[in-house]
Amino acid sequence: MAYVITQPCVDVMDKSCVDVCPVDCIHYEEGADRKLYIDPDECIDCGACEPACPVSAIFAEDDVPADQAIYTEIDALWYKDKAAARGKVPA
Repeated sequence: MAYVITQPCVDVMDKSCVDVCPVDCIHYEEGADRKLYIDPDECIDCGACEPACPVSAIFAEDDVPADQAIYTEIDALWYKDKAAARGKVPA
């Protein structure tokens, strides 16, 4: 299980979660991305990012709200095809 960054991060990108992640598994490209992404293969499920998020956008994979489920796919996809993942982020 990994953590997932969902809709409240879109166009906010606070980065508090990046500062507390002990394995540096949260990434984005400045000027290209509208949200942050957690690498599901690098995430160690420590949960440090969840309380650090000021907009409550981060959930354990099993706890992602049903209406935000697409973000589980988007986060994983970003590490394989950034353009495809960006295209799936709802406007």
